[in-house]
Amino acid sequence: MIDTRGEVSRIDIRHLQYFMEVARHRSFTKAAESLYITQPTISKTIKNIEEELDIILFDRSSKKIELTDAGKIMFEQGQHIVNSFQNLSSELQDLQNLRKGHIRIGLPPMIGSSFFPEVIGQFHQQYPDVSIQLFEDGAKKVELDVESGLLDIGVTVLPTNDELFHSFSFVQENLMLLAHPTHTLAKRESVSLSELEDELFVLFSEDFALHDRIITECVRLGFQPHVVYESSQWDLISGMVAANLGIALLPETICREVDASRIHIIPLVNPSIPWQLGMIWRKDRYQSFAAQEWIHFTKGILMENSRTKQE
Repeated sequence: MIDTRGEVSRIDIRHLQYFMEVARHRSFTKAAESLYITQPTISKTIKNIEEELDIILFDRSSKKIELTDAGKIMFEQGQHIVNSFQNLSSELQDLQNLRKGHIRIGLPPMIGSSFFPEVIGQFHQQYPDVSIQLFEDGAKKVELDVESGLLDIGVTVLPTNDELFHSFSFVQENLMLLAHPTHTLAKRESVSLSELEDELFVLFSEDFALHDRIITECVRLGFQPHVVYESSQWDLISGMVAANLGIALLPETICREVDASRIHIIPLVNPSIPWQLGMIWRKDRYQSFAAQEWIHFTKGILMENSRTKQE
């Protein structure tokens, strides 16, 4: 690496990775925990980098540290260096261990149990030496983590950025209205979205793509939904509806898991709100053998299951 005086710096890739982790977490403590090293070690490393380059990387004046202008430049350029190094390491490792590997996959909590236990089981039978690490987050967070490189592959709500990600779709459904059996709309064969203007909404939290999708559609029809509760768990959302605390809009897949004796499920029309799930991965990042096999393997199973349900 070249320092600000044009001289060759002795900073190695490990030190750069320490800096990147502190920058991501905005915390020395959290960075040390994620790297499984002590906080004094990582603090000393960052201090050595600053002295080596004669710059200040972090503003430590507030409770939560922030990148300085120099730190922002180093973070942006460092991401390219770290990604290139990881790609090189992955490719070399694949040559040595063709059928071994580790995959980091992001899944929204509401769909993991519906689609993936069986798929993961079948994949493990075929590739027992490939380990899978699952991270449960809302679709928006999953997409950001795939973009940053924290995840290899993610499941999110489509459409997404086609210039940045490869993707394939495996679920195409509509949202359904969930209402308490005593609700005035509960016996209807269908309900238009505009009829929900005066209702109390129970939504997924802001990390979930459905949160924005539902609000956007309501605003497009001329009203701001009255949101009384938000949650990251679909079963808690349906439980609130069962307690007559509000109405909810959930995908058909989730509705099949709901207790129909406590909640009435009604098709939403005029307009219907589509829900399309897909798997995404970065176009410009090397995918390990394990990740490539996961994509190929799951694409075959999930898309076949999708066709079967449609038939």
